[in-house]
Amino acid sequence: MNTNVLLSAQTLPREFYSRDTLRVARELLGKTLVHDTERGRIAGMIVETEAYTSNDPACHACSGITPRNAVMFGEPGHAYVYFTYGMYFCFNAVTAPQGTGEAVLVRAVEPLEGIDLMIENRGTEVETNLTSGPGKLCMAFGLKRDHNGLDLTAGSLTIMNGERPSEIAETTRIGIRVGADLPWRFYIPNNPHVSRKPAGKTRPSIRPVIHRGHSG
Repeated sequence: MNTNVLLSAQTLPREFYSRDTLRVARELLGKTLVHDTERGRIAGMIVETEAYTSNDPACHACSGITPRNAVMFGEPGHAYVYFTYGMYFCFNAVTAPQGTGEAVLVRAVEPLEGIDLMIENRGTEVETNLTSGPGKLCMAFGLKRDHNGLDLTAGSLTIMNGERPSEIAETTRIGIRVGADLPWRFYIPNNPHVSRKPAGKTRPSIRPVIHRGHSG
């Protein structure tokens, strides 16, 4: 997607997020994450996501509401940004009906705009290393704790429409100890900005996935 196409793109409405979380995770691929900062716009095409549902043992919300995860139980279409490993922030889009406690982790994007700012924020000029992981992505986009709870349907941090990829791969999620067998990681095959090659079984997936265990 070039800059001219991005200028004409529409911000995703709240209804997009208020659906089955696995479906949202798949359909976020090809969409564009946009952060309008004081220093300029930073944007990238989403190429990798992971779904986390309320009855998933790896989900922050599986044991109920806490001060940390409260945003997940709120209105869909908001940002859930959390700190992990004492070093990195991770960006998620809250999904499913309000009160459910679900979200999609955006693991990687392909840089489109504001690449000079990304390079400065990350301290590397290797473009395929700028946003190829959730911690890298947040550093490149300047996302921190104060972005937690922002409305993704309006304001400085949004997700815009984009072309749906012709092929989507699904595999197991990364960096978790429980629920590790669930194939709830989705990515665009052969995209050089994906965080890593799959460690588990990978299969092509081009049909919508509906999560029947959804509590919402």
